[in-house]
This record gives sequence, structure tokens and C-alpha cells, in this order.
Amino acid sequence: MKRILLVLLIVLVVAGTAGGFIWYRQSRDAAPRYRTETVSRGDLSAQIIATGTVNPVTIVQVGSQISGTILKLFADFNTVVKNGQVIAQIDPALFQAKVDQAKADLKNAQATVEREKATLLDNQRTLKRYQSLLAQDLIAQMDVDTAQTKVNQSQATLNSTLAQVETARANLASAQTNLNYCTIRSPVNGIVISRNVDVGQTVAASLQAPTLFTIAQDLREMEIHTNVDEADIGRVKLGQEARFSVDSFPGENFTGRVGQIRNAATTVQNVVTYDVVLEIENPDLKLKPGMTANVSIIVEEKENVLRVPNGALRFKPPAKGEKSRPESKKTRTGPVVWLLGPENKLKPAPVQTGINDGKYTEILQGALKEGDLVVVEALSAEGKKAASPPNQKSGGPTRGFRL
Repeated sequence: MKRILLVLLIVLVVAGTAGGFIWYRQSRDAAPRYRTETVSRGDLSAQIIATGTVNPVTIVQVGSQISGTILKLFADFNTVVKNGQVIAQIDPALFQAKVDQAKADLKNAQATVEREKATLLDNQRTLKRYQSLLAQDLIAQMDVDTAQTKVNQSQATLNSTLAQVETARANLASAQTNLNYCTIRSPVNGIVISRNVDVGQTVAASLQAPTLFTIAQDLREMEIHTNVDEADIGRVKLGQEARFSVDSFPGENFTGRVGQIRNAATTVQNVVTYDVVLEIENPDLKLKPGMTANVSIIVEEKENVLRVPNGALRFKPPAKGEKSRPESKKTRTGPVVWLLGPENKLKPAPVQTGINDGKYTEILQGALKEGDLVVVEALSAEGKKAASPPNQKSGGPTRGFRL
């Protein structure tokens, strides 16, 4: 009998111990848990993120003002050219023939002028002779008038032939200009980035000059055209520093400055953006036209400021559970961070914020100091019980707010 009582006593002790342990675990697991981070000091940089395309500052499209067949090419892709350098030659045969014809027309007009000068001189001598005879009453006045008319006609014909000479000179100059256009020269110092014709190809210049070459004036100085949203354009100023990267050189950062803020807006699907042009230097010629740049425009920088993680400003206390309610239920306006107080209670700390860099936010005013622990996320301990057996008594998992 004593042995049975002893066994029952041992069973009761073990059962009580197990029950107390289970109750302790459940009560501890039911209490909310939070993930915290430390308030720290450091440097912050407010940025505007955008994408753009790398382009040369000046791109010149070299075309042809005349139609003809490409006879020779003296430049190709990536050819470095100088101002005035010959880069292509159009077959000049037809234009040379027109020049020769214009020269012949000019000579013919000049010969006609000489002939009319001689006729005018002869008529003037005849007029003087008739006037002398009229003074001696040897001829009639009608003969003198006829001679005067011939002089006037010769003078008019001479003036007409002089005009024909000028016309012939103009035709020769036009023909010579077209002949000169057969030789295509580079208008700037630069590098050929595109060639659109081959030897033997016929180019037709009608309403628009065909493009033969595209020349970038100087690839050592380039620019990036970025589209900045209208919500951010007010913070962009001329001369601000910008950093960017390109996919061709991962891990390498390049720098530039804001050179232009263009006022012409672009609207795509009700999204308004403005073109911001960044001036960049390319001394090593690493950057090539057409590359996509991931740009960060530095609008403001501060050193050694008090900062908190952005998650602390987004955190909202759980709405359920007495132990998870914050100490103060007063309605607040403005940003608030939450400190973890005694007995796992949340303590609000209103703050005034400054700039942020996407990860941290500057704290201008508030009851925070360096080293404080701020709550950034609620961790649901009961969430682990979601996989427990169905017969276990549970009020269901309480999920925390993830930010």
C-alpha cells in the first residue's frame, strides 16, 4: 500500500512539473517578440535614382548634296578624322562634263561681248562722221538720227551680252560647286561611329540629303540624358554631382555633373518626366555611345548625423494582444519610432526626420540618442505553432507586421 502511494506521489510530481513547464513555455511563447536595431551616427547622402543613355556631346551626320555613285571610301568605322579630311568620293564624271560645258558657255559669251564692243565702236565712228557732215549741210538730219539709233542699239546689245557673261560665270560656279561636292570631307574633328554606304552604291539626294557617315566630335567628353520624375525635379540643381555605373564595367563607378535641366516635359502613360543632362568625362574611352547608365544624382549630403533604419519609421505595433499594446494610446501626428521598454512593452518616441538614403533616415529632433534600440519588426512566436497537431488547443497564429 505504501509502495502504491509512493508511485502515485511520484507520478503527481512529474505531471505537475511537466504541466508547469508546458504552461511556462506557452506563456513565454505567447509574449510578442521584436527585432531591434541600434540608433547610430554616420554619413547620409540623399539621391535621385534614374537611368539614361551615354551619348557624345556632338554628333554630326555627314550627307551628300548631290546624287551619284560612291567611287571611293577613305574612312570606316572607328576612323579618327580631322576637319576637312576627305572621307569619300562620288564619281565626278558627269559633274566634270557640266563644268567643261559651263566654261565653254562663258568663253562664248565673252567672245560675243568683244564682237558687240567692236560693232558699238564702229557705229560711234559713223555717228561722229555723220554729225560732221551735217554741220556742213552735206547730209540730211535723218541720216544722223539713223546712226544715233544704231549706236543705242549696239550699246543695249553689249549690255545684254555682258549680262550673259555674268550668267555664264554663275553657271560655271554652280557646276564647279557640284563638282566639289563629289568630294565628301569631314566637317569636324572626331571619330566615325557609323558608315552607311559602300563602294558602288548610288546615293540619291532629293528632298533630304542621304546620311553617309555619323561622326562623334569628341568621345573624351560625353553626356547622359536621364528622365527625372516631376516629383523629384525640384530638387535637381545645376552643378550637382552624379554617380553612375554601366553594365559593361560592373563594380566600377563613374562621376559627372548636372549640366542641363531641360524644361520640355515628356508624358508617357500619364507619367511626367524631364530630361536632365549630365556632363561626364571619358579620358580612357571606356564609355561608348548607347550604353545604359544607372544614375544617382546627389541632391544633399551630410556627415556624422544621428540616423535610424527606415524600417523603424515604418513599424506599426500589433493591434491584438494586451501585452503587445503600446504604453500610450494618444493620437499622434508625424513620424514615430518605438523603443522596447520593461516587460516587453513598447514606448513611442516622436521624432523629426531629415534626409534619407533609402536605408537610413536622419533624426533632427527627438528623444533618441546614439546606442538606443529601436523596433523595426514584430516577430510572431505563435507563428511556429501553425504546424502543431490539430488536437492541440491553440488560438491560432498571430502574425507580426513585416516591413
